[in-house]
Amino acid sequence: MAVGRRDVRMTCWQGLVCGGLAGLSSRSATCPLDVVKVLSQVGTFHTKRGFLRTFQLLYEAEGLRAFWKGNCIACARLFPYSTVQLSAYNKFVDLFMDDFGRISHCSAIVAGSLAGIVAAILTYPTEVIETRLIIQDSTDPTYRGITHTFHTIYSKEGFSALYRGASLTILGAIPFSAGSFLVYINLDNLWRKPSVKFTALQNFANGCLAAGVAQTLSFPFETVKRKMQAQSPLLPHYGGVDVHFTGIVECFKQIIKTKGILSLWNGLTANLIKIVPYYGLMFSIFEFCKRACLYKNGYIVSPLSYQLIPGVDQSLRPQELRSVIRGKNFETKNALGNKWWG
Repeated sequence: MAVGRRDVRMTCWQGLVCGGLAGLSSRSATCPLDVVKVLSQVGTFHTKRGFLRTFQLLYEAEGLRAFWKGNCIACARLFPYSTVQLSAYNKFVDLFMDDFGRISHCSAIVAGSLAGIVAAILTYPTEVIETRLIIQDSTDPTYRGITHTFHTIYSKEGFSALYRGASLTILGAIPFSAGSFLVYINLDNLWRKPSVKFTALQNFANGCLAAGVAQTLSFPFETVKRKMQAQSPLLPHYGGVDVHFTGIVECFKQIIKTKGILSLWNGLTANLIKIVPYYGLMFSIFEFCKRACLYKNGYIVSPLSYQLIPGVDQSLRPQELRSVIRGKNFETKNALGNKWWG
């Protein structure tokens, strides 16, 4: 499997802006589903009557703004998380690549999983803060914003509280990677043609399917992690967590004993529903921003399509293309000048 490269027709900053706008927009648009997912995983009172009733109960208790609790810190985490993940991924790809510059599906998935672990661990405190902001009652908050949440947790619960449940990120990466690999090795059979002939729509469907299977398999670890992040003596009813525990193993035992094994997948409905709009919006917005950049850089005729400008070398970088254009303009002016004086 060849590793995709960044489009050289865009600058690094343009790539970052495109990715940032796509990530922020898709994250904000699907935030209500994320809030419901976290509340379901923690087991707060809003979720006792099912998926759809959770929306109604949350709205009645806290109003419309409650569906975007924790969105600011989640959006703020996107840039450092993506930067670390991409850097780590490139390092792992270089490590797993063979002498011919190729990497297998399995190695690429492992590289992606390891990069995700590194990024998640380094940005883990922001995830704890997000969880605390989501589960608290916004009409009578314990935490007043991101900075206050961080300071309160650090000063009253200790630094270790900011990493409570972090080991589950590593454990959850194992079934996540297995799920991704299981999907990708069967894609040829699913579509009845080799992967090199997949259309853009098929690749999008493949990504959504792989995300759905991988997240479903790793979801129990995610659920226990959220409960560990939420449990706090500073919050009413210990954060609304529906089981009481002192560690990871005991949390698993208490959930299965008191709620049943299927409760490890509480919140999965919201998570699966979120996949298509999240990745769909991210892909669409990124592609539009990319076309706008390519149009600005002089490669395509319009930001509404990918129709190339005739005669433009698409392998040139933006700086190189500008130099070529300036050179041609200079030659044209000289030719006109010579014709005039000649």
